[in-house]
Amino acid sequence: MILFVHGLGQNSVSWESTIAALDSTLVVENPDLFSLLERGEGVVYDTLYQEFARFCNNYDEPIDLCGLSLGGVLSLQYAIEYPEKVRTLVLIGTQYRIPKKAFSFQNFIFRFFPNKMFLSLGVSKKDFFSLTASMKNLDLSDQLAHIRCRTLVLCGDGDKVTKSASIHLGETLPHGELRWIEGAGHAVNHDAPEALGEILNQFYLKN
Repeated sequence: MILFVHGLGQNSVSWESTIAALDSTLVVENPDLFSLLERGEGVVYDTLYQEFARFCNNYDEPIDLCGLSLGGVLSLQYAIEYPEKVRTLVLIGTQYRIPKKAFSFQNFIFRFFPNKMFLSLGVSKKDFFSLTASMKNLDLSDQLAHIRCRTLVLCGDGDKVTKSASIHLGETLPHGELRWIEGAGHAVNHDAPEALGEILNQFYLKN
């Protein structure tokens, strides 16, 4: 089972074009992250991660995690804490340590977006910023060596924000491989879904 985990500012629909490009033999699921939270539950990273981990733990067999941005961070932490539950890992535009300046700039831009845009993603504007505020001190640097599964690190060649983090992950993870996706920015599943699907087919169907 491949779980596609979307990024901040996305939802499960963001993966549809990528999934359409996958080999028909691959079994996938693409949950909406915010739907994992109980109604009225505070939206902070630790709570979201615990619900995500509970969702993943419902699978009896080891799973393949493919996460972008926030989804990559969640997948990375899960692979660290539950190495026996993760068969392979794909990290797209993923930070292992939150860069405070870039994160603050992103939040500044999002503050100009209307509340209805956030609601279309399954979260209120208030909860969105509650989540980002709770992530500002997140740092998984010292735990990367705990990941033992085969890992593919992907980054759009136009993604300047996560470029250095992707290089570090590719070099640091014991079984990591780094590949660049031409013509894509941070949201690779939006910018180059067919190219992403082709690379994922190669990765998942590899003997």
